[in-house]
Amino acid sequence: MDIGIFDVGHGFCSALFADNGNVMLVDCGANEETGFRPSRFLPTVGCGEVQVLVVSNYDEDHMRDLPGLLSTPGLRVRYLSRNRSLDARQLLYMKAEAPPIGDGALAMTRMMQTYTADVPPWQMPIFPNMRWRTFCNSYPVFTDENNLSVVTFVHYGRIHIVFPGDLEQAGWLNLMRLPEFRAELAQVNVFVASHHGRESGYCKEVFDVCHPEIIIFSDGDKAFDTQETVAQYAQHASGVRFTDGRTRYVLTTRQDGTIWIRQTPADLVGWVWLLGRN
Repeated sequence: MDIGIFDVGHGFCSALFADNGNVMLVDCGANEETGFRPSRFLPTVGCGEVQVLVVSNYDEDHMRDLPGLLSTPGLRVRYLSRNRSLDARQLLYMKAEAPPIGDGALAMTRMMQTYTADVPPWQMPIFPNMRWRTFCNSYPVFTDENNLSVVTFVHYGRIHIVFPGDLEQAGWLNLMRLPEFRAELAQVNVFVASHHGRESGYCKEVFDVCHPEIIIFSDGDKAFDTQETVAQYAQHASGVRFTDGRTRYVLTTRQDGTIWIRQTPADLVGWVWLLGRN
């Protein structure tokens, strides 16, 4: 399996390529400076179908290329995973409080009305050697988009990664009341920092349970004081030794560009890291 965490500036987009060629896309952010869009990238690697699209957060920076995904000829989305505790009308109401409503959010509301059926387990796309599970807080227990983020855990061989969207401290603490959520956290060794590594997404109590080897930030140029959390997160990572001899505790798309994690079915005890621009 290959996992790409793309440089989409202050946003998020990650693609997981399974051993049988099936694709899971976690968010569909885009980089306006470099022109990177998943709807442009995926066809170049032979992908004609995204088997599962996970929308972790209803903010525009997580959905900017959704119109492209839904309109690119020869590319389709089969299954949508999202926070189903709110509907399109409720999302539009939330968005109306901070206009204008972006094209990604408008596309999401249309998709929410179309992708409505629950898929039975025997019809779910197959991702060989991979297990995944999602959790989210419910609306209207939470009414802010960040704490309604979908948290996705993915396990494949040596890789145990979590994609938490823009979850904030209150949302973390509420989900950590669930024993099954804490059990998933305890397995994680690759931790994608919530809310692009900003202070609001940091929850110290998470790391009483989760002991990652490395932490990944998906973020653009520093625009907020709350982005100064690398050292805060690094103290919780045990570190990964790279081929250049350095031990890294935190990787950022801002500094490292697109981050690739690669592991083959023949080597489920090791992984390969590749860093570079999109």
